[in-house]
Amino acid sequence: MRKTLYWIAAILAAALACAFIWLPGYVENSMNGVLHKPPYQISARARDLESRIPIVDLHADSLLWSRDLLVRGTRGQVDIPRLIEGHVALQAFTVVTKTPRGLNFQRNTAGSDNITLLSFVERWPPATWSSLTERALYQASRLRDVASRSHGKFTIVRSAAGLRAYLDRRRADPAITAGFLGIEGAHALDGDLANIDRLYDAGVRMMAPTHFFDNDIGGSSAGVDKTGLTGKGREMVRRMEARHMLVDLAHAAPRTIDDVLAIATRPVIVSHTGVKATCDNSRNLSDAQLRGVAHTGGVIGIAYFDVAVCGTDASAIARAIRHTADTVGVDAVALGSDFDGAVVAPFDTTGLGLLIDALFQAGFSEDDIAKIMGGNALRVLLSSL
Repeated sequence: MRKTLYWIAAILAAALACAFIWLPGYVENSMNGVLHKPPYQISARARDLESRIPIVDLHADSLLWSRDLLVRGTRGQVDIPRLIEGHVALQAFTVVTKTPRGLNFQRNTAGSDNITLLSFVERWPPATWSSLTERALYQASRLRDVASRSHGKFTIVRSAAGLRAYLDRRRADPAITAGFLGIEGAHALDGDLANIDRLYDAGVRMMAPTHFFDNDIGGSSAGVDKTGLTGKGREMVRRMEARHMLVDLAHAAPRTIDDVLAIATRPVIVSHTGVKATCDNSRNLSDAQLRGVAHTGGVIGIAYFDVAVCGTDASAIARAIRHTADTVGVDAVALGSDFDGAVVAPFDTTGLGLLIDALFQAGFSEDDIAKIMGGNALRVLLSSL
């Protein structure tokens, strides 16, 4: 009997060990798909421009997954080798600390959480199991580890001066890339605004008031009440501006967007979104909201996934960019892929030349495309960090 129990326990332990090894990859493969696999057929004109301009993407959730970002992956949409191959100069790595079960774009409560289970499966430190701030700090530490092991191939940007120094280095050596840290939803503060300082010290330079549910900072576009900015939320904006952190209005409810725009004294961004004019849903921005963000001197990062642009190819992304540029000017448009954000993308980050081709077809000039692909985002970052 003892021997039988021993073998049952051994089999269960082996099965559990295999699950911990196999399950994270399976989960990510099922959530971060790529419709069209590389290599991509890109025109010589687009290839040439891509190699000459600094490309900036304002949103990717790659730190959520258990991949070594220094290794070229066979799953997901972003890693350091693919960023370099895709000529991406700067990638925002955005931290996710909590998402509701049954996640949707219409109505979510804060009463459940997918990330707790993911943290178990991916063997995050025990402190992350109960603290959203610790989850953010852990993911920030993962990015620092990538930088420390990259032998200079990857740099974390923390300031305008650091960004300038990195861009100078990249002009001499284009086979490098960089990133900066953002956070999806201020519930990552665990209810304490003092944690803004802890996250800033960890390298975070961008944070959204909300993600997929309403919180004590404000309302989400996918929340239940979709409220405006709370008193604590107003104080958060003031503290973030004092620390030269960017307020990100992606996922914010319309009332929260209006409230932030009414008090902002520095550029505000939307890291990843679509526009209602080309894809009408509660997730996307109205023309009035586009104008409000542009009025602050900020930028709107156009996302790549179907719910954002109502399409599954580069032309759908270009269509949203065309409308945004026509509405508020080309200087307010940027890229915000939402790569690795549990979305199916039309291409991975090595396929950005496809978007350049689509922008040419949409009537943009080389100078306009250079601004859209990275110049505008760099202007805001250099003036704000």
